[in-house]
Amino acid sequence: MPIAEASLAKGFNVVIGYGELGAIDPALLKQKGFKTFFIPMQRGRINIFEDLKTFFYIWKFFKRERPDIVHLVTIKPYLYGGIISRLTRVPCLVSAVSGLGTLFVHKDFKSKLLRLILYPFYRLAFNHVNQKVIVQNKQDAEILVQWGVLNPSKIKLIKGSGVNLKNFKNFDEPNGTLVVTFAARLLRDKGVYEFVEAARLLKQKGVRARFWVAGDLDVKNPTGLNINDLNKLKTAGYVEILGHQKDIPELYARSHIVCLPSYYREGLPKALIEAAAAGRAVVTTDVAGCRDAVIPNKTGLLVPAKDPQKLANALQWLLEHPQERIAMGKEARKFAEKEFSIDTVVQNHLHIYQDLLSNNQS
Repeated sequence: MPIAEASLAKGFNVVIGYGELGAIDPALLKQKGFKTFFIPMQRGRINIFEDLKTFFYIWKFFKRERPDIVHLVTIKPYLYGGIISRLTRVPCLVSAVSGLGTLFVHKDFKSKLLRLILYPFYRLAFNHVNQKVIVQNKQDAEILVQWGVLNPSKIKLIKGSGVNLKNFKNFDEPNGTLVVTFAARLLRDKGVYEFVEAARLLKQKGVRARFWVAGDLDVKNPTGLNINDLNKLKTAGYVEILGHQKDIPELYARSHIVCLPSYYREGLPKALIEAAAAGRAVVTTDVAGCRDAVIPNKTGLLVPAKDPQKLANALQWLLEHPQERIAMGKEARKFAEKEFSIDTVVQNHLHIYQDLLSNNQS
């Protein structure tokens, strides 16, 4: 939204093609001056008939609008939209890879077969003559280059989608029982079960702390928890289930530590960017994306993926060392101010648009 608003302010005519709007009211978009176009899109799974429908609607959208620049976000839009942009001769193309997701995590036969099938789609989608491909961490770029689907000259590294630093004001730790917060979609690959197991281990050792799980179910994702899974976590009682939280600054202001033990192949997790903005120390995994959101041992601690015991150990250390924890939080805020400001992210995107337009005119 901040990028769309800044583009509108620069004089662009901004049209939003969407599959889901989440909490955003379509009337609000119209009120702000955006035109919208609904594109049926099924997240998380491949269905030949549904995806052909999506492909057709994107084609129809581009043919109707005849855009000068197309900015595609997440896997199906940047694959299908990237191919259609070439076929319909869109002059300028921006493809935003916000993490490679579960496709590049799993090494089972099904995942390998799917990567093989998708290889030509990636090749086509990332070979527009006037294109920039935004990645959020260097590892994702390296994988795509080594896979042979992306020319390094097209890569633009932008660390995450940015955060409005002004929204985060309460940096002092709250009084009372210490709180560790997990805030993310409730996916297995986000490490929710590792978080719960770490909480169990710490409570068995007599460590006094509260463990909050904040986030929505995402049943469309193949690794998403369902309502029965959620009820079992509630019954076990090791964590407190908060559900979806709209006010993340307020949530983190009531927390002492933020924890995201993800192995999802994140781009740069919003939860960790916001934790830094809130001045909170984090514990996260030493995997692509997550490790890029911290300065190890300075703004947070890194642990191996899928290792609840080491996760518990790291959390216990922070819980028992308040001075070091608070110092990490202060360094995290400085890190956020330097790396994650939404103003910087927006300006980087506008520069990409202008560079592509200049290339098209030359």
